[in-house]
Amino acid sequence: MSEYDVIVVGGGNAAFCAGLAAQEQGAKVLMLEAAPEDEAGGNSRFTAGSIRVVYNGVEDIKTLIPDLTDKEIEETDFGTYTAEKFFDDMAMVTQNRANPDLVELLVTKSFEALNWMREKGVRFIPIYGRQAFKIDGKFKFWGGLTVEAVGGGPGLINMLTASAKKRGIEVRYATRAIDLLHTGNRVEGVRVRHDGNDSEIKAKSVVLACGGFQANPEWRTRYLGPGWDLAKVRGTRFNTGDGIRMALDIGAGPCGNWSGCHAVQWEMNAPEFGDLAVGDQFQKHSYPFSMLINATGKRFVDEGADFRNYTYAKYGRVVLEQPGQFAWQIFDQKVKHLQRDEYRIRQMTKVTGNTIEEFAAKLEGVNAAEFVKTVTEWNKAVRTDVPFNPNIKDGRCTQGLAINKSNWANTLDAPPYEGYAVTCGITFTFGGLRTNIDGEVLNTDYQPIRGLYAAGELVGGLFYFNYPGGSGLCAGAVFGKIAGTSAGRATKN
Repeated sequence: MSEYDVIVVGGGNAAFCAGLAAQEQGAKVLMLEAAPEDEAGGNSRFTAGSIRVVYNGVEDIKTLIPDLTDKEIEETDFGTYTAEKFFDDMAMVTQNRANPDLVELLVTKSFEALNWMREKGVRFIPIYGRQAFKIDGKFKFWGGLTVEAVGGGPGLINMLTASAKKRGIEVRYATRAIDLLHTGNRVEGVRVRHDGNDSEIKAKSVVLACGGFQANPEWRTRYLGPGWDLAKVRGTRFNTGDGIRMALDIGAGPCGNWSGCHAVQWEMNAPEFGDLAVGDQFQKHSYPFSMLINATGKRFVDEGADFRNYTYAKYGRVVLEQPGQFAWQIFDQKVKHLQRDEYRIRQMTKVTGNTIEEFAAKLEGVNAAEFVKTVTEWNKAVRTDVPFNPNIKDGRCTQGLAINKSNWANTLDAPPYEGYAVTCGITFTFGGLRTNIDGEVLNTDYQPIRGLYAAGELVGGLFYFNYPGGSGLCAGAVFGKIAGTSAGRATKN
């Protein structure tokens, strides 16, 4: 039976931040990753690597990205993303339900956490490709997202893995934690399974950072509701809720939005789980500039209610609720140039047509006659007198429709028309464990379970209903660092 100071269960962004923070406290750290090495990295590896962070101008960006060139600075309006704006965004998307203590940590520690990651060897760059449009010769960022890890999610995991191994942190792959070892109210290690054999590993502290339960169809149906077993899983197949289950089994308190999740519009014919070769490119996130229709040939949601960053995580659920669990995103050539890179991959379900009638007949599963009628009514309803501007909520809306579009409405009249079929892709679940501001897991009496900490997607109470883009990786970094620091310090006592 081997012994460590701190065991971190998980192998994604939150887990590595916890491991690095514990090691910084002088702890001997072991990380347990359920996936084999070629699939390791949790959901973090499947992300685009965007991280929401507070910054007050270009000087802060230069701190995070010291190799920013003079030309980039000259050609870019980075603007600001203040703590006040981050607080407002969290309040707006979670309908003021989020735990205020957790939100305060997320917001106020975000810049510090990213600088700490940079010191550990993680490099960042501006998100020119997806979060900035060029207006009057200058790139302008929008929606509160400005920086991403070099190489996206895979790059982030590679950099964190290299940093951990350089510092002597052991990572065991294909090793699933199955139970917590505990006596009374103290955790003393974990029981693991590797190559079909069970063994016990002792430790003074355990940090659970192994994600939500989105890859568990039984739990999805139990907690999210009927039909959720039919959703595609965007990320890793290994996030089945084991960390949550192990903690609940020893009396941990559940917390948060257990019937809620982050779910997006996802390629209709994507595989059951994420494909690392494709990464997050199955997503289809240019829908604010499209018309969304369902099998009845009618629109069902306000595509332009807000910037993509503030609606994409909840619109997957809306698509899942449509007949047949699918929808089509409709574009014409006026907005073709605004489509993100994921609209150019090979693995997608796409149709085109030169007339609306020809196009309508190609939209599989859709009532073609109703769709033609929808387009006719739509074209009459667009406020063409309002200027179109993709960088702001431009107020270019429709009027008089059953469901109006609030921003970025354009007539559909510039062929060839394009349709992209989407279904629901679930990213992560919002329900999880109750923790305090030190990352300690609390029991059902709201008392800390000694030796047990949590970080990342299995922490409950932070996200409700919806999610501001990039805040997941930020939360993983902030709470991973906090949990790891607390776990490491506790081993000295």
